Parts: sequence; C-alpha cells; structure tokens
Amino acid sequence: MATVVDLKTEDQRKDSVRNARGYSRKKKTVLLAAGLTVLLGAAALGIRYWLWSQTHEETDDAYVAGHIHPISSRIAGTVETVLVNDNEHVERGQVLVRLDPRDTQVRLAQAQAALAMARRQAASAGTAVDFSTQNAAARITEADGEVRGAEAAIAADDAAITEMTAGISKAQADLAEAEANRRRAELDYQRYKELEAKDQVSRQQFDHAQAAYEAAVAGKNAAKEAVHQAEARLTQARQSVSKARAQLTTSRGKALSARAASTETVVRKRQHEAAVAAVARAESVVADAKLRLSYTEVRSPVAGRVGRKGVEAGQRLQAGQPLLAIVEDNLWVVANYKETQLTKMKPKQEVEITVDSFPDHSLRGRIDSMSPGTGAQFSLLPSDNATGNFTKIVQRVPVKILFDRESANQYGRLLVPGMSVVAVAAVR
Repeated sequence: MATVVDLKTEDQRKDSVRNARGYSRKKKTVLLAAGLTVLLGAAALGIRYWLWSQTHEETDDAYVAGHIHPISSRIAGTVETVLVNDNEHVERGQVLVRLDPRDTQVRLAQAQAALAMARRQAASAGTAVDFSTQNAAARITEADGEVRGAEAAIAADDAAITEMTAGISKAQADLAEAEANRRRAELDYQRYKELEAKDQVSRQQFDHAQAAYEAAVAGKNAAKEAVHQAEARLTQARQSVSKARAQLTTSRGKALSARAASTETVVRKRQHEAAVAAVARAESVVADAKLRLSYTEVRSPVAGRVGRKGVEAGQRLQAGQPLLAIVEDNLWVVANYKETQLTKMKPKQEVEITVDSFPDHSLRGRIDSMSPGTGAQFSLLPSDNATGNFTKIVQRVPVKILFDRESANQYGRLLVPGMSVVAVAAVR
C-alpha cells in the first residue's frame, strides 16, 4: 500500500516539474516578445525623433517680449486728474493724466500779448520805412532837378557872356567908327565955316556940313551908350552866372542831404528787420506756450495696457518724472537658440510656440530676424576670448519670432511680456 502511494507522489512530482519547466519557457518567450516590442517601439520613436530633429530646432530658452513705453510728464505741474487704472487697456492718443493748466494758460496769454505788441511795432517800422523811402526818393528827384536846372542856367549864362563879350567888341568898334565920322564931320564943318565966312561956299553947303557934324556927334554918343549898355548886360550876365553857381552849390548840397536821407532809410529798414525778427521770436514763444499747454494732457503714444502706475491726483510732478508704463499690444517671442541650431534657420520659417501658462495649446508664428550678435556680446561685461585660458562655450543667438495674429488673438490679453515659452522652428 505504501508502495502505491509513493508511486503516485513520484508521478505528481514529475508532472509538477514538467509543468514548471513549461511555464518558465512560456514566461521567457513572453518576456522576450515584450522586450523586442519595447525595443522596436523605442527604435521607431528614436528614428522618428531623429527624423523630426533634422527638420526642427527647439529651445526652452525663450520668452514673450514687447514694447514697454515709460510715460512721463514733459513739464512740471500738479496732477489734476488721473483718468486710467492699473491694467486698463487704452487707445493711442487717449488722455491718461491731466495736469492743472492755469499756469500755462497765463504764460500763453502773456506770450500772445507780447506777440500783438511786436506785430504793431513791426507795422509801425514798416510804415516808417515806406515814408522814409518815398520822402528820400522825392527829395533826391527834386535836388537832382535843381542841380540840372542850375547847370543849365550856368550854361545859358556862359553862352550869354560869350555873346555879350562879342557885342561889346562890336559896340566899341562902332564907337570907334562913330568917333572917326565925328572927327571927319567936325573938320568938314570947320572948313565950311571958314569958307562960309569968306563967302566961298553957299549957305546950303554950310548947313549940310553942320548937320553932318551934329549927326556924327549924335552917332558917337549913341555908339558910346551902346558900349555902356553892352558892358552893363555883361556885368548882369556875370552876376547871373555867379547866382547860378551858388544855386548849383545849394542844389548839390540838397542832393547830398537827400542821399543822406536814403541812408536813414537803410537804418529804418534795419529797424524794421529787427522788429520782424522780434515778431518771429514772439511767435515762437507763443508756439512754445501752446505746446506747454498741450503737455498738460499726458496722452498714450500707443495702444496697450497700463502698468506700473505710480501717479495720483494732487501729486506735484517734475519734468521727466515717470508716471506709468504702457505695454504695447504688439508682442513677439525672443528665442535664444544655440549657434549650432542656426545652420538652416531663415526668416519667415514657421515656428510652433508653447506658452508655459497654457501648455495644452500651441500658437503659431514666423521667424522675423536674428540678432546681429550673441547674447554675450550685448551683456554688460562681454567675454574676451583672446585670453590664454580660453574655454569654448556654445553661444546663444536671440531670434525674434512674430506671433500669427489669428493664433495670438485666441488668448487675448493673457499673453504678457516675460512669459516663458518653448519655441520649435521648422527649418526644413
């Protein structure tokens, strides 16, 4: 009986051993199949990643960037009203802060009054120039006319003197001829008188001789008077010449005085030019006052959101004092790729952007440009690789990536400068 039981136990043991060996073989087969599957999957993934990496460059050293415009006051003044709040969106040209305008309004009124006075002075100076110019021209014309008249009178008197001198010579010749006729007539008269006393000639012949003698005496007297008149006319002509010469001297003096008046006109023109320059200066002061008045309204230079607001109503400001900042709506990504990743990278290539704030959604973008230098070159203390202990370090180059507008609009104002992103550029 014991032998039969022992035989059954031995058979069971052998069956158990066979079953265990079969299970071990199956397990090894399953493990081998699983290992091969994992290995093939890893290889497939590796090949896929290798192929993907040949056409894509990825970096997590990237962030959202944008223009941040510091807003400050251009003039000193007191804040009257603050019209915006923190994080509020504003449009370009919107009034952000209004200063008390009364001081600048007073300065503008003073500048406008000074401008009106300068314009009146310039108008008066211009009228004086016109009057002086016309007066000088009239005086010069009058003086020149008097000079020409005096010169003409002198010429006429000189001609008269020449003519009268010739007339005196003729009158003296006539006087000499009349004297000769008188002497002949006197001699004839004396002879006829003696002959008439001796009754050798008739009374009629004597009367003819006496009449001829008396006519000769009268002719001599007339010729002498003609000489006296010619000499008187010559003297008068010489006096007229002297008077004309004096008039010429006076006229020339008037001409010089008139031309001196034209010099005065030049002085008045210079005064008018100075007055016009004063008007221009006053106009610039008015323009400056108007500008300063416009500066009492601090406006936004761009559309964006308000940040870093540090101004309140009633605050006294100085020129250039910062008030707040405007973050412009137009944002982009700065991705610092390694220099070894830039081989195939070009502008306008597509980029997939994943923002850490919402990692389940990707945004689209395009490469805009690359920095003209590495990040180290634009640091405060750039490295100098000319030293003896040089160690080569792969540098990073900032690449500017622009968001696709439709893609970025999905998140509205959730995108802000400084957010971390992962940028994957398709460089195929």
